Amino acid sequence: MATYIMFGKYSLDAVRKISARRTEQAEALIKANEGTLNAAYALLGEYDLLLVAEFPGMEQAMKVSVEAAKTFGISFTTAPAVSIETFDKLAG
Repeated sequence: MATYIMFGKYSLDAVRKISARRTEQAEALIKANEGTLNAAYALLGEYDLLLVAEFPGMEQAMKVSVEAAKTFGISFTTAPAVSIETFDKLAG
């Protein structure tokens, strides 16, 4: 499984619909695409959300990113990530 960092921005309509139920639906969307949600944070600043998720591949991460925008009105910037230990091995 690969790790992906997902930075989310709420649309105005999405802000109006913030709820624990929608959070559960988003986690179900990730699971339905063979992923695991490892962490979720609300942010202040340029982005409203930060998700750390694992997916088998880029296709699943991309599908969740697009589906979340369509379903919840939250647009995501999604980037693959590796641990510092892995990065050190790759770069060293």
